[in-house]
Amino acid sequence: MNEQEMSVYDHIGELRKRILIVVFFFFIATIGGFFLADRVIIYLQSADEASSLTMNAFKLTDPVKIYMQFAFVIGCVVSAPIALYQLWAFISPGLYDKERKVTLGYIPISIILFLTGISFAYFVLFPFVVEFMIRIADKLDVNQVIGINEYFSFLFQLTLPFGLLFQLPVVIMFLTRLGIVTPQFLSGIRKYAYFVLLVIAAFITPPELLSHLMVTIPLFILYEISIIISRISYRQMLKNRKEYEESVEMPSE
Repeated sequence: MNEQEMSVYDHIGELRKRILIVVFFFFIATIGGFFLADRVIIYLQSADEASSLTMNAFKLTDPVKIYMQFAFVIGCVVSAPIALYQLWAFISPGLYDKERKVTLGYIPISIILFLTGISFAYFVLFPFVVEFMIRIADKLDVNQVIGINEYFSFLFQLTLPFGLLFQLPVVIMFLTRLGIVTPQFLSGIRKYAYFVLLVIAAFITPPELLSHLMVTIPLFILYEISIIISRISYRQMLKNRKEYEESVEMPSE
Protein backbone atom coordinates (compact mmCIF):
# COMPACT_ATOMS: atom_id res chain seq x y z
CA MET A 1 0.00 0.00 0.00
CA ASN A 2 1.38 3.47 -0.82
CA GLU A 3 2.22 5.59 2.20
CA GLN A 4 1.56 8.92 0.57
CA GLU A 5 0.67 11.69 2.96
CA MET A 6 -2.01 13.80 1.33
CA SER A 7 -3.72 16.73 2.95
CA VAL A 8 -7.46 17.27 2.81
CA TYR A 9 -6.91 19.91 0.10
CA ASP A 10 -4.87 17.43 -1.94
CA HIS A 11 -7.69 14.89 -1.76
CA ILE A 12 -10.27 17.52 -2.73
CA GLY A 13 -8.09 18.64 -5.64
CA GLU A 14 -7.63 15.05 -6.80
CA LEU A 15 -11.37 14.39 -6.53
CA ARG A 16 -12.13 17.59 -8.43
CA LYS A 17 -9.80 16.53 -11.25
CA ARG A 18 -11.44 13.10 -11.49
CA ILE A 19 -14.95 14.61 -11.55
CA LEU A 20 -13.97 17.07 -14.30
CA ILE A 21 -12.61 14.22 -16.42
CA VAL A 22 -15.88 12.28 -15.99
CA VAL A 23 -17.98 15.36 -16.82
CA PHE A 24 -15.90 16.04 -19.94
CA PHE A 25 -16.28 12.49 -21.28
CA PHE A 26 -19.98 12.45 -20.36
CA PHE A 27 -20.46 15.68 -22.31
CA ILE A 28 -18.71 14.22 -25.37
CA ALA A 29 -20.64 10.94 -25.10
CA THR A 30 -23.95 12.79 -24.80
CA ILE A 31 -23.17 14.77 -27.96
CA GLY A 32 -22.52 11.46 -29.69
CA GLY A 33 -25.80 10.22 -28.23
CA PHE A 34 -27.68 12.91 -30.15
CA PHE A 35 -26.48 11.32 -33.41
CA LEU A 36 -27.49 7.81 -32.28
CA ALA A 37 -30.73 8.50 -30.41
CA ASP A 38 -33.02 8.58 -33.45
CA ARG A 39 -31.69 5.24 -34.72
CA VAL A 40 -32.13 3.60 -31.32
CA ILE A 41 -35.68 4.98 -30.95
CA ILE A 42 -36.69 3.77 -34.42
CA TYR A 43 -35.15 0.34 -33.73
CA LEU A 44 -37.06 -0.02 -30.46
CA GLN A 45 -40.29 1.10 -32.12
CA SER A 46 -39.90 -1.64 -34.74
CA ALA A 47 -39.36 -4.36 -32.11
CA ASP A 48 -42.07 -6.99 -31.61
CA GLU A 49 -43.30 -5.41 -28.38
CA ALA A 50 -43.90 -2.01 -30.02
CA SER A 51 -44.57 -2.83 -33.67
CA SER A 52 -48.25 -3.62 -32.99
CA LEU A 53 -48.70 -0.37 -31.06
CA THR A 54 -49.33 3.07 -32.53
CA MET A 55 -47.15 5.66 -30.82
CA ASN A 56 -48.79 9.01 -30.15
CA ALA A 57 -47.43 12.34 -28.93
CA PHE A 58 -49.90 13.93 -26.52
CA LYS A 59 -47.70 16.99 -26.15
CA LEU A 60 -45.74 18.91 -28.76
CA THR A 61 -42.58 18.43 -26.69
CA ASP A 62 -42.89 14.64 -26.20
CA PRO A 63 -40.69 13.60 -29.18
CA VAL A 64 -38.00 16.09 -28.16
CA LYS A 65 -38.19 14.89 -24.55
CA ILE A 66 -37.71 11.26 -25.58
CA TYR A 67 -34.88 12.24 -27.92
CA MET A 68 -33.10 14.07 -25.08
CA GLN A 69 -33.65 11.19 -22.66
CA PHE A 70 -32.08 8.69 -25.04
CA ALA A 71 -29.11 10.98 -25.70
CA PHE A 72 -28.64 11.35 -21.93
CA VAL A 73 -28.88 7.58 -21.31
CA ILE A 74 -26.44 6.84 -24.14
CA GLY A 75 -24.06 9.42 -22.66
CA CYS A 76 -24.30 7.77 -19.23
CA VAL A 77 -23.72 4.25 -20.57
CA VAL A 78 -20.80 5.20 -22.83
CA SER A 79 -19.05 7.31 -20.16
CA ALA A 80 -19.68 4.74 -17.37
CA PRO A 81 -16.34 2.90 -17.89
CA ILE A 82 -14.49 6.23 -17.65
CA ALA A 83 -16.37 7.10 -14.45
CA LEU A 84 -15.58 3.70 -12.93
CA TYR A 85 -11.92 4.00 -13.86
CA GLN A 86 -11.69 7.48 -12.31
CA LEU A 87 -13.31 6.14 -9.13
CA TRP A 88 -10.76 3.33 -9.06
CA ALA A 89 -7.88 5.77 -9.70
CA PHE A 90 -9.03 7.94 -6.79
CA ILE A 91 -9.30 5.03 -4.34
CA SER A 92 -6.41 2.85 -5.56
CA PRO A 93 -3.60 4.66 -3.66
CA GLY A 94 -5.14 3.33 -0.44
CA LEU A 95 -5.16 -0.29 -1.63
CA TYR A 96 -2.54 -3.02 -1.57
CA ASP A 97 -0.75 -3.77 -4.84
CA LYS A 98 -2.67 -7.02 -5.43
CA GLU A 99 -5.96 -5.37 -4.50
CA ARG A 100 -5.22 -2.56 -6.93
CA LYS A 101 -4.86 -5.02 -9.81
CA VAL A 102 -7.90 -7.06 -8.81
CA THR A 103 -10.23 -4.07 -8.32
CA LEU A 104 -9.24 -2.72 -11.75
CA GLY A 105 -10.74 -5.90 -13.18
CA TYR A 106 -14.08 -4.98 -11.59
CA ILE A 107 -14.68 -2.37 -14.31
CA PRO A 108 -15.29 -4.75 -17.26
CA ILE A 109 -17.23 -7.10 -14.96
CA SER A 110 -19.44 -4.20 -13.89
CA ILE A 111 -20.15 -3.21 -17.50
CA ILE A 112 -20.97 -6.82 -18.45
CA LEU A 113 -23.34 -7.19 -15.48
CA PHE A 114 -25.06 -3.89 -16.34
CA LEU A 115 -25.63 -4.98 -19.94
CA THR A 116 -26.79 -8.40 -18.73
CA GLY A 117 -29.35 -6.81 -16.41
CA ILE A 118 -30.60 -4.51 -19.17
CA SER A 119 -30.83 -7.43 -21.63
CA PHE A 120 -32.72 -9.61 -19.14
CA ALA A 121 -35.19 -6.83 -18.40
CA TYR A 122 -35.73 -5.92 -22.07
CA PHE A 123 -35.79 -9.34 -23.76
CA VAL A 124 -37.42 -11.40 -20.97
CA LEU A 125 -39.32 -9.22 -18.50
CA PHE A 126 -40.48 -6.31 -20.67
CA PRO A 127 -42.28 -8.42 -23.36
CA PHE A 128 -44.08 -10.35 -20.63
CA VAL A 129 -45.22 -7.17 -18.88
CA VAL A 130 -46.36 -5.53 -22.14
CA GLU A 131 -48.32 -8.64 -23.12
CA PHE A 132 -49.90 -8.74 -19.66
CA MET A 133 -50.97 -5.09 -19.92
CA ILE A 134 -52.47 -5.65 -23.39
CA ARG A 135 -54.38 -8.72 -22.16
CA ILE A 136 -55.86 -6.75 -19.29
CA ALA A 137 -56.91 -3.94 -21.63
CA ASP A 138 -58.53 -6.40 -24.05
CA LYS A 139 -60.30 -8.16 -21.20
CA LEU A 140 -61.76 -4.87 -20.02
CA ASP A 141 -62.58 -3.86 -23.62
CA VAL A 142 -60.35 -0.80 -23.33
CA ASN A 143 -58.96 0.84 -26.47
CA GLN A 144 -55.37 1.68 -25.61
CA VAL A 145 -53.92 4.92 -26.96
CA ILE A 146 -50.19 4.66 -26.34
CA GLY A 147 -48.17 7.82 -25.76
CA ILE A 148 -44.55 7.66 -26.88
CA ASN A 149 -43.48 9.44 -23.72
CA GLU A 150 -45.33 6.98 -21.47
CA TYR A 151 -44.09 3.94 -23.43
CA PHE A 152 -40.40 4.80 -23.26
CA SER A 153 -40.65 6.13 -19.72
CA PHE A 154 -42.06 2.74 -18.70
CA LEU A 155 -39.28 1.02 -20.66
CA PHE A 156 -36.63 3.04 -18.81
CA GLN A 157 -38.36 2.43 -15.49
CA LEU A 158 -38.20 -1.33 -16.02
CA THR A 159 -34.80 -1.82 -17.67
CA LEU A 160 -32.42 0.73 -16.13
CA PRO A 161 -33.05 -0.27 -12.48
CA PHE A 162 -32.35 -3.89 -13.45
CA GLY A 163 -29.02 -2.88 -14.96
CA LEU A 164 -28.12 -1.14 -11.71
CA LEU A 165 -29.37 -3.99 -9.50
CA PHE A 166 -27.17 -6.44 -11.42
CA GLN A 167 -24.20 -4.45 -10.09
CA LEU A 168 -24.83 -5.92 -6.62
CA PRO A 169 -22.09 -8.62 -6.77
CA VAL A 170 -19.48 -6.09 -7.92
CA VAL A 171 -20.51 -3.54 -5.29
CA ILE A 172 -20.38 -6.18 -2.53
CA MET A 173 -17.00 -7.43 -3.77
CA PHE A 174 -15.63 -3.88 -3.83
CA LEU A 175 -16.96 -3.03 -0.35
CA THR A 176 -15.54 -6.28 1.01
CA ARG A 177 -12.12 -5.47 -0.43
CA LEU A 178 -12.28 -2.09 1.29
CA GLY A 179 -13.21 -3.78 4.58
CA ILE A 180 -16.57 -1.98 4.81
CA VAL A 181 -18.70 -5.17 4.77
CA THR A 182 -18.00 -8.79 5.66
CA PRO A 183 -19.68 -12.03 4.55
CA GLN A 184 -20.81 -12.55 8.14
CA PHE A 185 -22.58 -9.19 8.09
CA LEU A 186 -24.27 -9.97 4.76
CA SER A 187 -25.47 -13.35 6.05
CA GLY A 188 -26.76 -11.73 9.23
CA ILE A 189 -28.91 -9.18 7.40
CA ARG A 190 -30.18 -11.63 4.78
CA LYS A 191 -33.86 -11.43 5.80
CA TYR A 192 -33.75 -7.62 5.84
CA ALA A 193 -32.00 -7.57 2.45
CA TYR A 194 -34.67 -9.89 1.04
CA PHE A 195 -37.38 -7.57 2.30
CA VAL A 196 -35.70 -4.55 0.65
CA LEU A 197 -35.35 -6.47 -2.63
CA LEU A 198 -39.04 -7.43 -2.44
CA VAL A 199 -39.97 -3.77 -2.05
CA ILE A 200 -37.72 -2.77 -4.97
CA ALA A 201 -39.27 -5.47 -7.14
CA ALA A 202 -42.74 -4.20 -6.23
CA PHE A 203 -41.82 -0.72 -7.46
CA ILE A 204 -40.37 -2.03 -10.73
CA THR A 205 -43.06 -4.52 -11.75
CA PRO A 206 -46.83 -4.19 -12.24
CA PRO A 207 -49.13 -5.60 -9.52
CA GLU A 208 -49.04 -9.15 -10.85
CA LEU A 209 -47.56 -12.17 -9.08
CA LEU A 210 -45.72 -13.88 -11.95
CA SER A 211 -43.87 -10.76 -13.14
CA HIS A 212 -43.03 -9.96 -9.51
CA LEU A 213 -41.49 -13.42 -9.10
CA MET A 214 -39.57 -12.98 -12.35
CA VAL A 215 -37.84 -10.01 -10.71
CA THR A 216 -37.48 -11.11 -7.08
CA ILE A 217 -36.03 -14.58 -7.74
CA PRO A 218 -33.08 -13.26 -9.84
CA LEU A 219 -32.47 -10.58 -7.20
CA PHE A 220 -32.39 -13.19 -4.40
CA ILE A 221 -29.98 -15.30 -6.46
CA LEU A 222 -27.79 -12.23 -7.04
CA TYR A 223 -27.69 -11.57 -3.30
CA GLU A 224 -26.64 -15.15 -2.52
CA ILE A 225 -23.97 -14.95 -5.23
CA SER A 226 -22.82 -11.70 -3.64
CA ILE A 227 -22.37 -13.44 -0.29
CA ILE A 228 -20.27 -16.19 -1.91
CA ILE A 229 -18.15 -13.59 -3.73
CA SER A 230 -17.79 -11.65 -0.47
CA ARG A 231 -16.42 -14.75 1.29
CA ILE A 232 -13.83 -15.25 -1.44
CA SER A 233 -12.88 -11.55 -1.46
CA TYR A 234 -12.69 -11.44 2.33
CA ARG A 235 -10.30 -14.40 2.50
CA GLN A 236 -8.16 -12.85 -0.23
CA MET A 237 -8.13 -9.51 1.57
CA LEU A 238 -6.94 -11.14 4.80
CA LYS A 239 -4.26 -13.04 2.86
CA ASN A 240 -3.03 -9.84 1.16
CA ARG A 241 -2.97 -8.00 4.47
CA LYS A 242 -0.95 -10.77 6.10
CA GLU A 243 1.54 -10.86 3.21
CA TYR A 244 1.90 -7.08 3.35
CA GLU A 245 2.52 -7.08 7.11
CA GLU A 246 5.13 -9.84 6.72
CA SER A 247 6.89 -7.94 3.93
CA VAL A 248 7.03 -4.81 6.12
CA GLU A 249 8.39 -6.69 9.14
CA MET A 250 11.07 -8.63 7.19
CA PRO A 251 13.59 -5.75 6.71
CA SER A 252 13.58 -4.98 10.43
CA GLU A 253 14.55 -8.54 11.41
